[in-house]
Amino acid sequence: MAFDQSFNSSNSPSPEPRSLPKLNLFTMLRLGLFQMGLGIMSLLTLGVLNRVMIQELAIPATIVAGTIAMNQFVAPVRVLFGQMSDAKPIGGFHRTGYVWIGALLFTVASFLAVQVVWQLGNSFQATGWSGVTIAWVGLLALVFALYGVAISFSSTPFAALLVDISDEDDRSKLVGVVWSMLMVGIIIGAIITSILLRTIALDSPLEVVQAAINRIFLVVPGIVLGLAIVGTIGVERKYSRYKLRSQMVDREDQITLGRALKVLTASRQTGIFFVFLMMMTLSLFFQEPVLEPYGGEVFGMSIAQTTQLNAFWGLGTLFGLSLTGFLIVPKLGKQRTTRIGCGLVAVSFVLLILAGFTANPAMLKGTLLLFGLASGITTTGALSLMLDLTAAETAGTFIGAWGLSQALARATATVAGGAVLDIGRSIFGVPMLAYGLVFLMPVIGMTVAIVLLNRVNVKEFQTEARSAVARVLEAELD
Repeated sequence: MAFDQSFNSSNSPSPEPRSLPKLNLFTMLRLGLFQMGLGIMSLLTLGVLNRVMIQELAIPATIVAGTIAMNQFVAPVRVLFGQMSDAKPIGGFHRTGYVWIGALLFTVASFLAVQVVWQLGNSFQATGWSGVTIAWVGLLALVFALYGVAISFSSTPFAALLVDISDEDDRSKLVGVVWSMLMVGIIIGAIITSILLRTIALDSPLEVVQAAINRIFLVVPGIVLGLAIVGTIGVERKYSRYKLRSQMVDREDQITLGRALKVLTASRQTGIFFVFLMMMTLSLFFQEPVLEPYGGEVFGMSIAQTTQLNAFWGLGTLFGLSLTGFLIVPKLGKQRTTRIGCGLVAVSFVLLILAGFTANPAMLKGTLLLFGLASGITTTGALSLMLDLTAAETAGTFIGAWGLSQALARATATVAGGAVLDIGRSIFGVPMLAYGLVFLMPVIGMTVAIVLLNRVNVKEFQTEARSAVARVLEAELD
């Protein structure tokens, strides 16, 4: 009986967690500052740097996508870092120290990546694909890998913190607010970088481009670090239910990686949801490495104009996240909401293809607004489900696994998006058809994701995970 109460408190309100204060809207917004920073960093790396390397430095899209994707291919460390935050608190807290240290590391790594990009561009222009150029490609891939490790070290414990401080009845609202702030970060980042890059024309000398982007990557990451600290300071101390929920509290050293993985793999639902998250995330982000080049090549837009495209997508997503967390999920439920969102995303990609044939920037912007709305609905439903699919004792490990699924999908999307674009160019020889081939892939992916989502059963997961934790504890006593 005591065990059932302990586990269930991680997934529904119970008498014990109610002794702690409930999250208020101000705290949710403050937590969102961390996600806002991640949104800004995502725009800088996957928006600005991606565009500059492909168009200004003329580096093949597959190479660009492959190096940037290294920050996602290191995703298996998410499971390790999640388990570490469960078992090894820093300064007496399970999540906050990891968030801060990781934020410091990924902001530093982002500036280093930019400097390597310039060296790679210089070498490629001077000597082509020489040994030196290839070495710079390897170094850039390494820096992005380190950047990804730092992101994982910070963001996985942060997501676990959201589980620790929330109950099922306010979880969709928390997801809606916090991930809305991610979109706010993308919008703010798009506006700021658009203003700062407005002086750069399509034919601007590389020195002008380099100076402007160096300035951005020096100032903005420092702001992001400050947002991470302000957004999380004091939250874990005041709101965390971890010590009330976990039977292994004060025995954190017993939460070994092996034991955590036993709980993680106890239910077949874990595997189903893992693959669903991969397909959903892959479909959502397949467009990411090619969207800005699409605007530049097919619609004739400048760097500043293509950067603004992220604002339209972000604005739609912001509205979708807010609307879904407070209205749609409470009314329709998490699973049904996610299913509807996946269908709308597929429709959006069809419209994105049609917009290219018109070459009308206004239609492109309107379609991205709709795509953002669909993404917000899908993301809120899926993340709310994700936070429910955890066990209190190993919340960090579960979040690490779900983060691994999403990161592998984003890495695959980044590489595959660029590769499919290159394949489309070679097959069709027409830019619009090549980009259309890229945008067709997510339509198929979302169809598969809906089929997998129909097999997800939260109650089955909770029952099997509860039994797995009990077996781990019994084995320890033996």
